Amino acid sequence: MKTKRTLVVGDIHSGFRGLKQVLERAEVTKDDLLIFLGDYVDGWSEAVETIDLLIDLNKTHNCIFTKGNHDELCFNWLLGDDDNPMWVQHGGQSTMNSYENVSKSKIESHMTFFTSLKKYHLDDKNRLFLHAGFTSLKGVNFEFLTKSFYWDRTLWELAMSMDPSLKVNDSKYPSRLKLYNEIFIGHTPISRFGICNPLKAANVWNLDTGAAFKGPLTIMDVDTKEFWQSEPLHELYPDENGRN
Repeated sequence: MKTKRTLVVGDIHSGFRGLKQVLERAEVTKDDLLIFLGDYVDGWSEAVETIDLLIDLNKTHNCIFTKGNHDELCFNWLLGDDDNPMWVQHGGQSTMNSYENVSKSKIESHMTFFTSLKKYHLDDKNRLFLHAGFTSLKGVNFEFLTKSFYWDRTLWELAMSMDPSLKVNDSKYPSRLKLYNEIFIGHTPISRFGICNPLKAANVWNLDTGAAFKGPLTIMDVDTKEFWQSEPLHELYPDENGRN
């Protein structure tokens, strides 16, 4: 009998084909808890199909969806804020194209989905899941800048810059990293470092394996650290450029 797993899912970026593939490869069942780290849109051509799949998945599985910066940008556009050339250049155009002939009722259902996204999730094992990071030395409950949850990069930069030999009880160990047993994030593609597998620095796990570019989409079991990946997304969308 298969035991219940807690599975964390990295940045999808409209990679509907990769999402379907990696869910199959991980043999996800209704007994599993799925925690998504945000950035569901902006990148490949199937933004609408991706959100539809996530909405349907939430009806049959136990899912937690955290909010990514691209999700906020897309939501703002759906609300009528169409004057964001930076968003258009960084994946927004493909999302706009995907929504071009979508019904009003479907858009409303997607807006409801975006509205429901969580800033972060903290489980009963003191493991924190969020898209980007936080800046408060006291933790997420004391974060002054809400946007940090889906825009911050300093948490990952801090973890990456640490001396691996530094012990948690050392006075020099960063206060932010002492607060949680483990932290799971996306947001900063580790494919930039030539790495396409989940990467751990200190107690922070980065699951953004570059699906928006030429990397795969990743699902990881947070307890065993076993992971599954799709094919690189550019191979699943051979006629597209993604966010390259």
